[in-house]
Amino acid sequence: MVDGRIDYPAAVALMEDRAALVADGTAPEAVFLVEHPPLYTSGTSAQESDLLDAARFPVFRSGRGGEFTYHGPGQRVAYVVLDLKRRRQDIRAFVAALEEWVISALGEFQVRGERREDRVGVWVRRPERPPLPGGEPAEDKIAAIGIRVRKWVTFHGISLNVDPDLSHFDGIVPCGIRGYGVTSLLDLGLVVSMPEVDVILRGRFETIFGATVTPVLDRSAP
Repeated sequence: MVDGRIDYPAAVALMEDRAALVADGTAPEAVFLVEHPPLYTSGTSAQESDLLDAARFPVFRSGRGGEFTYHGPGQRVAYVVLDLKRRRQDIRAFVAALEEWVISALGEFQVRGERREDRVGVWVRRPERPPLPGGEPAEDKIAAIGIRVRKWVTFHGISLNVDPDLSHFDGIVPCGIRGYGVTSLLDLGLVVSMPEVDVILRGRFETIFGATVTPVLDRSAP
């Protein structure tokens, strides 16, 4: 990995290799923290009409759940490889735990992240902006979640917007959800470094998922 970044195909290979080893019982669980160069990925529910500018960045077809999303510099992507057979064989509960992980981490920065029953991910209210049509309060997504499970081992995971170029989201309808925006810690007025975010993510991960061994957050490529 150069400058903390890894190409998307290499990251997928890394995840799939580790997931296979975890399923076989020959490697421990892992969480990989990475950044990608600018790109779009599509999940298994993606609608082609939600890809608004296919020529802007490379587009990768992904086996994760969900729709189109953006990855790029300034966004912390956490790929979570856990064995649900040794934890709880409940995918909904796992997704809820990922949301709680992000919400808990945001709380360390005095940001109130919230979940929505009809919209996967973590959301931040924007009361300073006009309400949406119909009177619903304005809110933006700050973190996306998309997973895949094979043999009860998870991979893919979350992406948290720290300080990415938010205009890069303009080439897609993020997660297929129209009418809402995206935000970041920087957009909310918080200047936070990626290492600071990583420290918080590790601490809150252990609170949600249990004790880990070092290194839990692996930023090295094989």
